[in-house]
Amino acid sequence: MEVEIQVPDEVPVMTLPDLAFFPQALLPLRIFEPRYRQMLRDVLAGNRIFAVACLDPNAAAVDPQNEPPHRVACIGLVRACQKNEDGTSNLLLQGLCRVSIEEILGDEPYRRIRIRALASEPGAAPGENAKLRTELSRLIKMKLKLTPGGIEGMTELLKSVEDPEIFADIAAFNLCQNAAVKQRLLETLDVHRRLGLLLQVMRTEIETTMLNLKLQGGLPDDRISQN
Repeated sequence: MEVEIQVPDEVPVMTLPDLAFFPQALLPLRIFEPRYRQMLRDVLAGNRIFAVACLDPNAAAVDPQNEPPHRVACIGLVRACQKNEDGTSNLLLQGLCRVSIEEILGDEPYRRIRIRALASEPGAAPGENAKLRTELSRLIKMKLKLTPGGIEGMTELLKSVEDPEIFADIAAFNLCQNAAVKQRLLETLDVHRRLGLLLQVMRTEIETTMLNLKLQGGLPDDRISQN
C-alpha cells in the first residue's frame, strides 16, 4: 500500500534550462555540481524530496546570475540513486505535485524555496475529459508512428493510464517538444484546458511532421538536398 507523502513547506530546488517537470513523470538526473552534490546528500538523509523548476529565460536575460525560476514548478521524490566513483550520482526522480514558489529562502550552499502545493481542477465533467483523453491517445499514436526512433514503450505506458490528468501530464513531459509550451501546460491547473491545449500541440506537431515528410519526398535525411 502506498504511503501518503506530505508536501513540505520548504525544499531544495534545482533550476534547469528548458526543463519543465511534471507530476508522475520519471526524470533521470546526473548530479555533478558541488552544490547539488551537497543537496543530494541532505535530501537522501531526509525526506528524499526536492523541486525542479524551469529557468525563466526572459527573467534570466535581465538577471542571469540569479537563475530566476518560473514560479510554478514540481517537487519530486528520489526513487533510486547510484553514487559513482568520481563523486557524481545518477538518480531517478518521480514527480509528486505542482507547487508555487512563494519565496526563495537562500542560495547557500544550494537554493532552498518556500512552496505551496497546487491542486488541479477537472474543468469539465468526467466524461468530457475522458473523451479528450481518448482523442489525445489517438493523436499520440499517430505522432509516434510518424516519428522514427520515438520513445520506446510510450504507447503502451499511456495505454495503461486511465486518469485524464495523469495521462496529460505524462504525455506532456515525454512528448511535447517546446519547453515554453510545456511550462504553460504545467501552469494550467484546469485539466480540461490542459487536455485541450495538448491536443492543439499534438495536431500542430503532426501537421508539421507530415509537411516535412512530404517536402523530403521519401529521401533519407542526409539526401534531402537532392529534392
